[in-house]
Amino acid sequence: MSGAQGPEDAEARTEDVPSLTEIEQLLNAGRPSCNHVDEVWPNLFLGDLVTAHNRFVLWKMGVTHVLNAAHGTTYSHGGQDFYGATIGYYGVPAHDLPSFDISQFFFSAAHFIHNALNTPGAKVLVHCAVGVSRSASLVLAYLMIKHHLRLVEAIKTVKEHRWISPNRGFLKHLRNLDVQLQQKKHC
Repeated sequence: MSGAQGPEDAEARTEDVPSLTEIEQLLNAGRPSCNHVDEVWPNLFLGDLVTAHNRFVLWKMGVTHVLNAAHGTTYSHGGQDFYGATIGYYGVPAHDLPSFDISQFFFSAAHFIHNALNTPGAKVLVHCAVGVSRSASLVLAYLMIKHHLRLVEAIKTVKEHRWISPNRGFLKHLRNLDVQLQQKKHC
């Protein structure tokens, strides 16, 4: 087998990536949860602003790191000043719009989550306004980048614990990430 690969080889590898419609059908299966926060991976919590803005609840949960996927937006007032020195903070100024390029934050967010979870005793909250689109997209990207899950596997893993619904633009970015990671794996 030669090292050179033509475009048909790359296309063959991406055939097993589901279409956006298939991904949306997977996301729409099941019933929506109504929790403010859910543990979706060991010591990794996906939640909303209600949880993120309640320092007492975070303390009770043992949260040591917060990734805010709605940093600087109208409804999100969290920041390192809000959490103080006891909680590591990373803010992603994402807007929940299909036109917003959330993929620019996939690797930095995955790196933050990964480093935090490698700290003994750490618990990470990833949140946005409602905890179903922006923050869910970053958690899915983390599972894909750092745990080598395919997009569908990542969605199923998170959906075992929380209903999520990334917008269509974010799904396109996640699907592209899935293709990129698979192509990189086969190089």
